[in-house]
Amino acid sequence: MSLIFKLISGLFLLLAIFVVVLFIVFRVPDRPLAELVEKWAPPPSQFVDVAGMQIHLRDEGPRDDATPIVLLHGTSASLHTWDGWTESLIEERRVIRFDMAGFGLTGPSADNDYSIEHYASTVIAVLDHLNVDQVVLAGNSLGGNIAWVTALLYPQRIDALILVDSSGLPFEAKSVPIGFKIASTPILNKLAEQILPRNLVESSVKNVFGDPNLVTTELVDRYFDLTTRAGSRQALAERARQTKLTLTDRITELTLPTLILWGGLDGLIPLDIGHQFQNKLSNSQLVVFDNLGHVPQEEGPEETVSEVKRFLRLL
Repeated sequence: MSLIFKLISGLFLLLAIFVVVLFIVFRVPDRPLAELVEKWAPPPSQFVDVAGMQIHLRDEGPRDDATPIVLLHGTSASLHTWDGWTESLIEERRVIRFDMAGFGLTGPSADNDYSIEHYASTVIAVLDHLNVDQVVLAGNSLGGNIAWVTALLYPQRIDALILVDSSGLPFEAKSVPIGFKIASTPILNKLAEQILPRNLVESSVKNVFGDPNLVTTELVDRYFDLTTRAGSRQALAERARQTKLTLTDRITELTLPTLILWGGLDGLIPLDIGHQFQNKLSNSQLVVFDNLGHVPQEEGPEETVSEVKRFLRLL
């Protein structure tokens, strides 16, 4: 017994030393919003007071567009994921995008509610703030889930949907970014509030690209910096804890025009889910990009936005 006790004590000591070393080497404290704004929120960024938060938002393009396009990012992303699409669309269309609660520069939810329904109500609150009645609503991953739930709950506000590697149906991931795994794991997610190795962020970003070689230093810098926004790491863990499927039994009620875009190399939400969306949405079309991953709008903005433009011309 004495030997076993010594072994256990030794293991705990080694673990304690390991954690201390991690803190010394990889500790990255939260950064206040003011430190991040200059680099990541230059004009046309603005912060609007909606739903008890200062939401980081960009509203670009012609104001006479009767049906603006609203772009919703996915988990741990930000409005910047849509830079390529926005640049291509704003010559003819009004494009609205914003950092959702818990991500980017917006910061944590004012009431700690990260349910899909609450995100949907925030989308509508943003539209009300901007005096926008109807929109084409697009979303990637989590943003796609929020988009189609918003269309279900507020059908009079949504003219058409664009779902990009959307979540919201049951799926089995082939590969999950390590950052997502940590956020979903008790104790580890508490450590992650203080410890953030840059190569962990890089690995997570590369995981969602079809071609990891396309992930640049600048792209990793953005994801790394925005992850350190005060409160965001705690919010990610809370969002993971609150994650659950919702309204899946009602998705077949949606009959509005829907474009489904999917990366053929998506290891997080496999292509089979894209086919399931197509089967459940009676007025939908599916376009697959064989060489792209989970964030095709960011990995291949030119080829994906061309399909968006084709879809918009048919409306």
